[in-house]
Amino acid sequence: MILDDISKKLQAGKAKDVKILVQQAIDEGISAQRILEDGLMSGMNIIGIKFKNNEIFVPEVLVAARAMNQGAALLKPLLATEGEVKTAGKVCIGTVQGDLHDIGKNLVKMMIEGKGLEVIDLGTDVAPEKFIDTAIEQGCNIICLSALLTTTMPVMGEVVKAAESAGIRDHVKIMIGGAPVTSAFCNEIGADAYTPDAASAAEKAVELCNQL
Repeated sequence: MILDDISKKLQAGKAKDVKILVQQAIDEGISAQRILEDGLMSGMNIIGIKFKNNEIFVPEVLVAARAMNQGAALLKPLLATEGEVKTAGKVCIGTVQGDLHDIGKNLVKMMIEGKGLEVIDLGTDVAPEKFIDTAIEQGCNIICLSALLTTTMPVMGEVVKAAESAGIRDHVKIMIGGAPVTSAFCNEIGADAYTPDAASAAEKAVELCNQL
């Protein structure tokens, strides 16, 4: 089955092959939504599980994500015309103010996109107000905060407070993560979820979107 082949080639990080197979599937009349879900996203899900179990590492995830993006680029215009593009939710993600680390954030972004959620990447050194403004303007369901420095972790608490002040706390979930971050810290600042790795973050994001 061609969709299985797409999934396998994606897992192997063969972007060129993924592109060819996706085009072939389109030519065969398979719906873009089905190619996305049963081909690309099913491959990314397996990558997520393997990454979580330490069977593969960051470089393999990055090449698989690149292959996914190449395939998804062919599907985007078709998904729009099919009118059946159902994103399960919208997430804005960024590394908090004062912190310039982005490898973890980028991994989480790729994993979340692999689950079919729309992600707005605000980059690094993001001020609390920027997260809140983006969540309001773009209608985000989740704000994802990343920090690698213990000194920037308190900014996560400021984002939670800013969300409360803006009156969006009841319909926008806040997820946090990063090497020094813990679930105890998550409870302390009143965020909704802490996850230890990118694959868990993606799973949690879907779970939270389904709850809203």
